[in-house]
Amino acid sequence: MTKQITYSPAYTLVPTYECFNRCTYCNFRVDPYQDDWLTLEKSQTILQKLQNEWVCEILILSGEVHPQSPRRKAWFQNIYNLCKLALSMGFLPHTNVGILSFAEMETLKTVNPSMGLMLEQITPNLLKTVHHSAPSKLPSLRLQQLEWAGQLKIPFTTGILLGIGETEAESWQTLEAIARIHQQWNHIQEVILQPHCIGSKQQLDGSTFPIDQLPKIVAKARDILPDSITLQIPPNLITDPQCLLDCLEAGARDLGGISPKDEVNPDYPHFSHQGLVELLGSQGWQLVPRLPVYPRYYDWLSSSLQNAITCWENSPQFHPLLSI
Repeated sequence: MTKQITYSPAYTLVPTYECFNRCTYCNFRVDPYQDDWLTLEKSQTILQKLQNEWVCEILILSGEVHPQSPRRKAWFQNIYNLCKLALSMGFLPHTNVGILSFAEMETLKTVNPSMGLMLEQITPNLLKTVHHSAPSKLPSLRLQQLEWAGQLKIPFTTGILLGIGETEAESWQTLEAIARIHQQWNHIQEVILQPHCIGSKQQLDGSTFPIDQLPKIVAKARDILPDSITLQIPPNLITDPQCLLDCLEAGARDLGGISPKDEVNPDYPHFSHQGLVELLGSQGWQLVPRLPVYPRYYDWLSSSLQNAITCWENSPQFHPLLSI
């Protein structure tokens, strides 16, 4: 029997790279006021070209404008407009833009089939090191986002970042926190297990997470998390093909959104689609596309979002999704 591993054909739009956080491992951010925000006009041009490509998910990935900034309202409105534009052009947006207010999350729910936020690690010890100058990385704030997503019935993706100074036990505690929140709201569709990889822009004096440890992390995560949560791994950050296959054997079942550029880890390009197909096929795995929201959550969505999903499900290349 053929085993399935899923992925989302995706493209990333970045409203802005500016961010008021200064995480020392970041390869994404620029300082506030040092970036030209992405306009609707430019976005429309990009999306028009993608209509002839194999893309269903538009990942809206942004740096954070401070909640008290006079530009916060304009920042949020631009994100909302980008989601609405993507929907109008036949794509499915998935927004991951950092800490949001309850009202902001409630508004984005109307134009997103799913949303996400990395929990990273909940240990407060990192506030003394890599998160020393990152106010929105307070564990309580990020846990609150997961709670609010559950209350709002938003299908959600979260995850942990490995190799930023946490202990192994602290990683298990973070996964246990995700499990507890999911057991209350049943809204977390995926948990990403993301190894930290050294990048050219980061300030952190550290090393890449030892990738040979990742299959063990996957296996432990599978024990801790409910079976209804899919484990996701980023294939471009797993430089050893055998390790990638070992992670699948340990319980990972999704490769996330695969796009031309990993904006968070720009030094690590994705495999070609054909390269992934051949690697996985050599061990009996079938690479299957999926939508950014899982079928069990469809009835949480508005009728307009459900209609957008139906259009994709009726697309011949997405018929394998019906078995997920």
